[in-house]
Amino acid sequence: MYPYENGEELSAGKLTTTILGANAFDQQVPGLNQLNRRLFFVGNSLFRQNWVSAPASTTARDGLGPTFNARACSSCHNKDGRGTPLQAGQQFSAGFLMRVSTQGMGTHGGPNPVPNYGDQIQEHANLGVAYEAKVSVKFETIKGTFNDGETYELRKPIYTIANEQFGSLQNVLTSPRVGQQVIGLGLVDAISNKDIIANVDEFDSNNDGISGKANYVWDVVKKETTLGRFGWKANQPNLKQQVAGAFSGDMGLTTSLFPDENCPSPQQDCKDAPNGGLPEITDEALKNIMIYSSSLSVPVRRNYKDEEVLKGKQLFRDMKCASCHIESFTTSNSYPSNTALQNVKIRPYSDFLLHNMGDDLADNRPDFLANGKEWRTQPLWGIGLISEVNSHTFLLHDGRARNVEEAILWHGGEAEKSKEEYKKLTKEDRTAVLSFINSL
Repeated sequence: MYPYENGEELSAGKLTTTILGANAFDQQVPGLNQLNRRLFFVGNSLFRQNWVSAPASTTARDGLGPTFNARACSSCHNKDGRGTPLQAGQQFSAGFLMRVSTQGMGTHGGPNPVPNYGDQIQEHANLGVAYEAKVSVKFETIKGTFNDGETYELRKPIYTIANEQFGSLQNVLTSPRVGQQVIGLGLVDAISNKDIIANVDEFDSNNDGISGKANYVWDVVKKETTLGRFGWKANQPNLKQQVAGAFSGDMGLTTSLFPDENCPSPQQDCKDAPNGGLPEITDEALKNIMIYSSSLSVPVRRNYKDEEVLKGKQLFRDMKCASCHIESFTTSNSYPSNTALQNVKIRPYSDFLLHNMGDDLADNRPDFLANGKEWRTQPLWGIGLISEVNSHTFLLHDGRARNVEEAILWHGGEAEKSKEEYKKLTKEDRTAVLSFINSL
């Protein structure tokens, strides 16, 4: 009754991995040359290793901090998957961080750093160095009802910043974030700018209620403003800068892209702490991490011919979810970073553009052209395997949704109509939609 489309299960086209289970996100794309296959495993080791403070006998992995949120890339992206959100009563979480800024624009149009703190709260520090502050959360319950009478509950997080070491943070702009799964990032990097921009409709000229907007952000290598596509607000222009930015912001590790220690004045102990080299992540190490992170494949879909899943796919389209979660792109035929990723049809279920998601999901913190209600459309590929890889199903930018259905019910703004259509569905049809999304 509902048609299967040939090849729709191949999320990364010919580069899709068929390995499932707990290691589904760890797999390299097929077609890498011998050198890149070897360097993939070198990069994997760097991704997983815990960094230590300098000086240390293990000079290849010292330089952590002086302040930081995580000791390894894999701390926030365990098994290349999704981080866990902060929970009530927890002091720390594997994959959660809090961005901060003040009103107005900073350098090159980005967020305005908070004096004494910068743009991210560092909750950890090396011995003899002060951490910046601590973040905690509690939850408020929001009750709702589907049109058929079934009830549901959502958890609204309320964050508290305390133990500030360098002045008050009580009135700054904040944005809680959870680390995303890192599958398929090279394929996203390989999409041409023009193919992403083709879906921009900032002023809703076709009157469909969907206004995809491009973010334009600062490229630190080219020293110019260009299209953003990575991060929760599309605030990074390419994969290399996304990776180097995470080294700097999350682990306090310097690179040639971000050569300065993350020590805002007056954090003098931080500034005076020894470093692990200049830079701490050498260009060779950064290249190996790039080969690894750009070469992670995307798992094949499951149950894609089941009648319930095919029905859910049609309902997903009928509700206009695919207006933002665009099903497919073809990567550029001129992606020099990794030629194996060129000219591949992929199915990420994202337009990589900004959308107004309404008041309930707003962080009210601008990020380049993204306003406080706008978020980048999250790719859906691999979403149904997060539970197997990471043993949880928390979703959205701060992990407030405990499952796919709660994530849908948090949608507002441009997605309000689609959410209301979902609430009108019968229990059977809602189950079909969830089965489809979990097959991705």
